Amino acid sequence: MGSDSDDVLHALLAGNDSHVEALADGHFAAVQAGQEPDVVAICCSDSRVPQVGMWDVDEPGTVFTPSNIGNQVWDEVDGETVVNGGLAYPIYHADTDAIAVVGHTGCGAVTAAYRVATGADRPGPRGVDKWVDLLVPVVEDALSGEAIDVDADDETVINRLVEYNVDRQIRFLLESDEIDDDVDVYGFVYDFQGIYGDDHGRAYLVNLNGETEPAAIAASIPAKYESAIRRLLD
Repeated sequence: MGSDSDDVLHALLAGNDSHVEALADGHFAAVQAGQEPDVVAICCSDSRVPQVGMWDVDEPGTVFTPSNIGNQVWDEVDGETVVNGGLAYPIYHADTDAIAVVGHTGCGAVTAAYRVATGADRPGPRGVDKWVDLLVPVVEDALSGEAIDVDADDETVINRLVEYNVDRQIRFLLESDEIDDDVDVYGFVYDFQGIYGDDHGRAYLVNLNGETEPAAIAASIPAKYESAIRRLLD
């Protein structure tokens, strides 16, 4: 093991020391026997996206946090597209009744799918290609319609595809027989690049139970959160 690896390991150990020391007595008392998270937030696998930190959550057992390449709510089992197990588990087994689908600006997964859809090679390795391949039809669908200006610069196209993908994931959940109608589904784009506004780190609400019209979404939430409702797509 090289010195750089040693440094990483030592940083992890030191960080965990600090974590343990900062925890109050009884921090995990309420979740010793199980969990009933309020929401399952399925995020893209990306080191720049703090899955729990973005919600400023300190209590364990509040947010169930699966992630994958491209914040995809589906998976393939025996040739059938099904709800991703990391998302389905808390819905079926932990009394969770809200889902947050969280994309993010500058998404590498959406970028890779866009590149493949427009003629580039798959990025590899095979475990990555599986998830990119599942995203390619979403991108192709977007590019063939009127939602995306294909003549725009790549950054604009990719960030609009990120939002389109969140909408598409939510549509799948709302149409799926595996998710009960009383489960709420929220769509966010986490913006650390200032694409939606000046508040870096804001999770912008772009979809609420399939509703994408900002004014209609705003009518459903307290007025003080209206600035967090933004969309790039019309």
